Amino acid sequence: MPTTGRPTWPKTVLTLTVTLAAALISQPASAQDTAVAAVSHKSPFNCEKTFYANNWSPGHNPSGSLDWQNHGSDAINGETVRATASGTAYFYNAGSTSYGKWVEVRHSDGSRTRYAHLATTVKAAGGSMSVSQGTTIGTVGSTGGSQAPHLHYEQRTSGGAMDTSPTVDGVTVSLGQKKAIKSTNSCGGGGGTGTTPEKVCGSGYAVIDSAALTGGRAYLLYNSGNGSNCVATLKTKAGSASSMAAFLEPQGQSRTTDSGSYTSYAGPVKRSAPGQCVKWGGSIGSSTYTSPFEHCG
Repeated sequence: MPTTGRPTWPKTVLTLTVTLAAALISQPASAQDTAVAAVSHKSPFNCEKTFYANNWSPGHNPSGSLDWQNHGSDAINGETVRATASGTAYFYNAGSTSYGKWVEVRHSDGSRTRYAHLATTVKAAGGSMSVSQGTTIGTVGSTGGSQAPHLHYEQRTSGGAMDTSPTVDGVTVSLGQKKAIKSTNSCGGGGGTGTTPEKVCGSGYAVIDSAALTGGRAYLLYNSGNGSNCVATLKTKAGSASSMAAFLEPQGQSRTTDSGSYTSYAGPVKRSAPGQCVKWGGSIGSSTYTSPFEHCG
């Protein structure tokens, strides 16, 4: 089936999706369920990436959710998925049905967004982490009840009700509409110059893990094409030069470190480590992170 076509959802998958969604809504419904969430959302993709947002009607489940799909020659499969607004991200894996690998971000006003059918997530199922608008949370795939690579996306109120006309990057996509939306997410990240960990590490690298630092984050990326890892440490905002570092250590080998006084980011540090565990991390000033040996595949 073409990736730009409307997905066909088996009846059993639809039932599982509804059941799963109901089980995860813990707060009671209230009058605010009919209101549109106050949080301002950006597109869930890298700066200047354009994809179609499809609000299928009728027949999409749940009604009002968006399917992000290919636009022109831009294929969505494998694209970085970013938080559309700040909050706390929770990571799940529904297995071979329903959402597949998915993330829910709970925002400051109690509203939430969901990102489903992901190929990878930056934390394992059961994990959580604080995210800013633009923080990488996974990559686009076709896990669960998906028929083709796409990103299933929902905006919900604090009581769990769907916003059936969600707005992203200032564009409202009402029921039955399909709109091409150009992302402004992460355009000001990594020092206000559009820097992202993918841009620092280069083509073919995707984020597989990250860790918060005071004033920024350290990122671990992997290139499945050549078996290489890459580490970059990015500041949230550019400023005066300060001490920063990024390092990578394949198990049984020496550590490679990039350190210095930088205004925006440290790295990239790249090492070939197919099938090896790696230790990675970084620092901004006195704030540091060092992982155990992990990501051994």
